[in-house]
Amino acid sequence: MPQPQMPQPQMQPRIQPGAQPMAPQQAQPQMTTPPRVITTKDASYLKDQMSWLLVAAKKCAHYAKECTDPQVRQAIDRIGQMHQRHYQLLLGHLKTNNSQAMQSVPQPGQTAH
Repeated sequence: MPQPQMPQPQMQPRIQPGAQPMAPQQAQPQMTTPPRVITTKDASYLKDQMSWLLVAAKKCAHYAKECTDPQVRQAIDRIGQMHQRHYQLLLGHLKTNNSQAMQSVPQPGQTAH
């Protein structure tokens, strides 16, 4: 006697109660010069980004050494160099006297001179 087939459950995407569908991302204006002052939150983001860039550059150096195909090795080297350039760029932005710059920023409750 054949067994009755159980209906397959339909997979529905989970939607949080009250969640709105995501709109396509709009292009944000691009900053052409770094801000004069780096906030604590910005410094934390920069530290994370620099850590990721450093890890990526180290991985590229490792895998380029392991690679036997010269074209692939060259591509991996270029990518690693790109990560190193980005790391150096962020490091350069961090080499500012943030304490001195913070003195020129109006604090909440203060009037401008």
